[in-house]
Amino acid sequence: MAAHNDIAAAAQALREGGLVAFPTETVYGLGADATNNAAVASVYAVKGRPSFNPLIVHVDSAEAAFRLGQFSAEARTLAERFWPGPLSIVVPRAPDCPVSLLASAGLDSIALRVPAHPMALDLLKAVERPVVAPSANPSGRISPTSPDHVRRHLRDKVAMVLDGGRCKVGVESSVVSFLEDGPRLIRHGGIPRAEIEKALGHAVAVETHAVRPHAPGQLTSHYAPRAELRLNAEGPRAGEAYLGFGPLHSHGPWTLSRTGELVEAAANLFRLLHEIDATGVARIAVAPVPHHGLGEAINDRLMRAAAPREPA
Repeated sequence: MAAHNDIAAAAQALREGGLVAFPTETVYGLGADATNNAAVASVYAVKGRPSFNPLIVHVDSAEAAFRLGQFSAEARTLAERFWPGPLSIVVPRAPDCPVSLLASAGLDSIALRVPAHPMALDLLKAVERPVVAPSANPSGRISPTSPDHVRRHLRDKVAMVLDGGRCKVGVESSVVSFLEDGPRLIRHGGIPRAEIEKALGHAVAVETHAVRPHAPGQLTSHYAPRAELRLNAEGPRAGEAYLGFGPLHSHGPWTLSRTGELVEAAANLFRLLHEIDATGVARIAVAPVPHHGLGEAINDRLMRAAAPREPA
């Protein structure tokens, strides 16, 4: 399956109920018309995704998002500060919201985002409707940060792959929910918690697991390679591949960042897990990663990848 850059053809495919993989600044998304129940259902089918794990709806502007959800003053503050960008906001659905309830997993909430990638924005403007776009990979597997990752996992299951090169951020969007008494960070991601708290002027509660999630990324076993992961490893054991971080942990060819730079590590995370997993190794040892800034998102992904597998 070849990659293309034909925005008009991709928009037409979406309007006709097809699936299109496209780049965002975070990871490649598996796009479908969010107002088309059958198209949304096909996303779940292609990904093998649990039906109770909602999808993020992508739109081309904050104004478009405000028409789909009921935004509090604080939710609008985050939207105006970080959009376009790697932040998803969960709010109550607007009464006349046209988005398929299947995209919300039957809940009365909706997760919304405006991506910061020119190709994604061009596509959303061309299709003229909201687009669900979970990561373009089988559910629970490593998220794709290049068109090659998409082609490897989805092959002929999508109508098109728009080729925007490698994703800049490399981890999914942060997700903040405004369904409780106050904002809750329910997924660490491309916007560090400290920046979110600075924009709001106060601390936010952190909730990373739910029995019935109301946003993606809340399942414990998620983002998992086929190999087992051993975390906080100072070095590899016999038979292990090693994913290093920083100058003290650069054992072998795979290192998140030789200089210990967290932005570089985040951008490399899924790509390197893909590369190591493709070797067929049974076990991957991962160096310690500092737990601050984007390190929170990296460690969140690694802990989920290392967790016992949950049934899909």
